[in-house]
Amino acid sequence: MSRARVARRIAAAAAYGGGGIGLVGVGFAGVLLTEAKLAEHTLNTLQGEPPPADGVYGRAFAADADAEPLLFAVLGDSTAAGFGVTRGRDTPGALLAGGIASIAERPVRLSVAAANGATSEDLERQVDLALRAEPDIALIMIGANDVTQRVRLTASVRMLGAAIRRLRSAGAQVVVGTCPDLGTIEPVRPPLRWLARRASRQLAAAQTIAVVEAGARSVSLGDLLGPEFSGRPEMFASDRYHPSAQGYATAAMAMLPSLCAALDLWPDGGAEERPDAFRGEGVLPVAQAAAEAAGRGGTEVAGAAVLGSESGPRGRWALLKHRRRRHLPEGNPAESAEPATAPADDARSGNSHAVGADAGST
Repeated sequence: MSRARVARRIAAAAAYGGGGIGLVGVGFAGVLLTEAKLAEHTLNTLQGEPPPADGVYGRAFAADADAEPLLFAVLGDSTAAGFGVTRGRDTPGALLAGGIASIAERPVRLSVAAANGATSEDLERQVDLALRAEPDIALIMIGANDVTQRVRLTASVRMLGAAIRRLRSAGAQVVVGTCPDLGTIEPVRPPLRWLARRASRQLAAAQTIAVVEAGARSVSLGDLLGPEFSGRPEMFASDRYHPSAQGYATAAMAMLPSLCAALDLWPDGGAEERPDAFRGEGVLPVAQAAAEAAGRGGTEVAGAAVLGSESGPRGRWALLKHRRRRHLPEGNPAESAEPATAPADDARSGNSHAVGADAGST
């Protein structure tokens, strides 16, 4: 069965309340258990919590000294929170806040609700926290723990869709970094690597369909941290799984264009939104676009219309884009971040009870 058909089945089952879809036969159970324990032992080397990053970024870029900050919320798991670095300014949220500020020429107030070990089941709580700050835009990075903790794919997709709809109903634009390809992680060996790749790509494709249906846009993290990180230990934290500061900067550069496009801030936005066939871009049925995006990191998928219609014979139309990356501002504007206000502090304290007891989780 093609990846597009599997993704369509998972997303449809999630939308209509169907059950889970099995991925692994019982014949592999013993081998997988052994491999999983070895991988967990290797990965479980980082302790503590991600550094706090809530605050105002990029005032130096503001065209107007009295400009009100854009409000930016980050939800998801430990990669969203920046686990693996020691300074708040090196987390994805801080890096992206500074990047958005440089393009908007307006400060950005960051509120982080993401937590170590979080699965999609934690998104409802995180959305409650994020909505206190009334965000203009929200980034969700989730999925890896859903695979490793065997959350049913249909349940995972359903909870993600519900979180997006709540944020959109509150007026926030939403960008989702879909499940990364767990088969690219060095400590994970075959056959667990093959099964992890299959499960994570299926979830990423199904997430993309749910994201588009809920009125948001997705960015495939896919194998983004694979080829570029290969043979470069400086891109990883000590557990060889979570990114280092350099690694998070690479991922942030891939997501920044989509966040700015969602806010109508991307330079030459009109021309940029037209698909370039030479770059493999185009308008496709959403399941096909989702399947292609799951295998190529940095790919954006958003809703589209053809001849005034959002749907065709094969379902919802989607625009698949490979946006050109934007380098983060020189000098790291996060260095001058101001202390967070009370709502952001509340969000951080709300995280503390959920920050994982499982230090090897994302």
